[in-house]
Amino acid sequence: MGTKVIETLVDAGKASAGPPLGPALGPMGVNIGNVIAAINEKTKDFSGMKVPVKVIIDEETKEFKITIGTPPTSQLIKKELNILKGAQKTGEEFVADMKIEQAIKVAKMKMDSMGAKDIKAAVKTVCGTCLSMGVMMEGKSVKEALVDIDNGIYDGKIISGKTELTAEELKVQEDEKKQLIESTKLMHAKEEEVAKQLISQMKGKSPEEVRHRLTEQNIHKDVIEKLLPKTSSKDGKDAGKDAAPKKK
Repeated sequence: MGTKVIETLVDAGKASAGPPLGPALGPMGVNIGNVIAAINEKTKDFSGMKVPVKVIIDEETKEFKITIGTPPTSQLIKKELNILKGAQKTGEEFVADMKIEQAIKVAKMKMDSMGAKDIKAAVKTVCGTCLSMGVMMEGKSVKEALVDIDNGIYDGKIISGKTELTAEELKVQEDEKKQLIESTKLMHAKEEEVAKQLISQMKGKSPEEVRHRLTEQNIHKDVIEKLLPKTSSKDGKDAGKDAAPKKK
């Protein structure tokens, strides 16, 4: 006799003895209640997500082991911060400000797949992903936050494993996110004015040349697409050329 592996997808923290898991476990002779409880304990931090689960059963002893798959760190950060995407210009734009408790929460979720030596190392890995997404840490740049982590500023919270924010902390965080969004909009508005001036100066040039110049000037791609939208061929495929700026 060997091992049997049952793979399924469960709602995090809400697995039950019903289909599809219960009927698959029934013939295996294991304590279904114990398996369900173990799955829910391991997946509770992924609330609101579908989580892939493997139940590995020793057919002779009926002992079992559970492994769970986890979404990419970036997806967990997006869910935790309630954002749709990261910044387009990392280092210049910021989409949210993550608190250390939230970084600890994501680190705990990813510990098994990160291969980090401890939770502090896992938190630093999460910070690295925040850096690439344009997410701040504790109101400062990720690089500054990493120095604080190395200096033990957050050791108390990391050791305690605190992962949740109070209602007041969440409200402050949401207000900060709105301010960051407004700041980004203002930046794009200024870029749009610069872009319009460049387009006017390059009147008579091909759209490709204009687009190239705007890109050289570090104009945000959303602004470029707004002012120089790409045309499409009749069959719906991109024609690979830009529309000329509309005259007003």
